[in-house]
Amino acid sequence: MTTQPPASPQKPDDGSRYAPCALVVLGVILLAIGGTAAVLYLVFSEYSGVRNVWILACGAPVAVIVLGVFLMYTLYARYGRPLRRILGAIDAVAEGNLGVRVPADNSPQFGELIKRFNKMVGELERAQQQRRNLTADIAHELRTPLHLIQGNLEGLLDGVYQPTPEHLNATLDETRLLTRLVKDLQTLSLAETGQLPLHPTRFSLADLLQDLTTSFATQAAADGVVLKTDLAEPDQSITADYDRLNQVMSNLIANALRYTPSGGTIRVEAGPGSGDGYSARLRVQDTGAGIAAEDLPFIFDRFWRADRARGERTHSGLGLAIVQQLVHAHRGKIDVQSTVGTGTTFSVELP
Repeated sequence: MTTQPPASPQKPDDGSRYAPCALVVLGVILLAIGGTAAVLYLVFSEYSGVRNVWILACGAPVAVIVLGVFLMYTLYARYGRPLRRILGAIDAVAEGNLGVRVPADNSPQFGELIKRFNKMVGELERAQQQRRNLTADIAHELRTPLHLIQGNLEGLLDGVYQPTPEHLNATLDETRLLTRLVKDLQTLSLAETGQLPLHPTRFSLADLLQDLTTSFATQAAADGVVLKTDLAEPDQSITADYDRLNQVMSNLIANALRYTPSGGTIRVEAGPGSGDGYSARLRVQDTGAGIAAEDLPFIFDRFWRADRARGERTHSGLGLAIVQQLVHAHRGKIDVQSTVGTGTTFSVELP
């Protein structure tokens, strides 16, 4: 597993980059003060007839200085300070520090900008963490079958195991698991980068539901689960990649069977979409254990499992991640609703 180099520490901002601008502004203010004082002195001393009025003229620069300092502080507090913080945060992100955040500012000039900047950096940090977790998860998923294959082969060579069909089939099962894992990773990678080829055809939803029922009827009966289908419009047809859509629904039904106890029910429904460009909707509803509310935002992540202690190894852990990417490849959307102890419903809408 590769390791990420540590992020470079953020360099302290001593404000030296703003020194030239500050000197220019100060020079302009001093010239304005000097000019104002000279004009006022000449006016009051030459034309007013009151020689001591020049004292008022000399006091004018003091008032201008006070006013200038106040304006400079106000402008800095309103524009300079938030801008300085944003620029410092941008430099930190450029150096690899994705943990930096700009303090919240309620000013109308920078408040929304700071909020969106912090959200963007937060998403980048989350994506970076997901990439690190993915590397660790892949290593974990590959390690177990490889160790089992190695152990079985070494046992056969050392004479500990006899080359019986039982031992050979156990090794073959592990190679199949590795093959499925690599295939799923390839499919997921192609779908995420928009390079997964789709072959759309016109087909009937009734044919799709019939194929799904045929594929899972035996497993559902063996698990004691009732598998039902409901087609709102028998003649409804859509244009999509039949094999990929079948893969989506198969993954959802297999996932429902995995978490629905004996005596439960799985309902597969098809009907018109909700509008807004979606013409068809497919649903898989089960009466299984359900998913906790705090886990729902993560169910489409790679290798995610609600119970990390589960030792189940019959699937790659990429099923729902592939489902989401295949649906997006069809320009559709997928939604999930679940209640612990009641069941889960996956809804897929397609254009």
